[in-house]
Amino acid sequence: MVAQKGKDILLKIETGGGFTTVAGLRSKRLAFNAETVDVTDAESGGRWRELLGGAGVQRASIAGAGIFKDQASDALVRATFFSGAILTWQAIIPDFGTVSGLFQLTTLEYTGQHNGEVQFEAALESAGPLTFAVA
Repeated sequence: MVAQKGKDILLKIETGGGFTTVAGLRSKRLAFNAETVDVTDAESGGRWRELLGGAGVQRASIAGAGIFKDQASDALVRATFFSGAILTWQAIIPDFGTVSGLFQLTTLEYTGQHNGEVQFEAALESAGPLTFAVA
């Protein structure tokens, strides 16, 4: 993959009739994590830690921050947070692929300076298996 513009990463939420892009995001982050299961014992070679492959819990998190630009997507994000709904979201990474799956919106923060615009930050946590479609 060659260098890409960060602004081309998109975050979308399913609305029932398709996906809506979360507008106004200036920064986005997608992280994958896997817990480890330590099976080290007294007979482990050289006292090196041993891990049990494929046994830990996998998860993904998505975070974004930006400004309000689109009233419909702003209202959808806000309603999703307050309802506690677990919905299908997509993170689209240009020339890499699309990660899709169930996520819960776990953080929604609003900030603002007296001489600037209102900004928001949102964080999502995976709530089930994810799929990856190559671009």
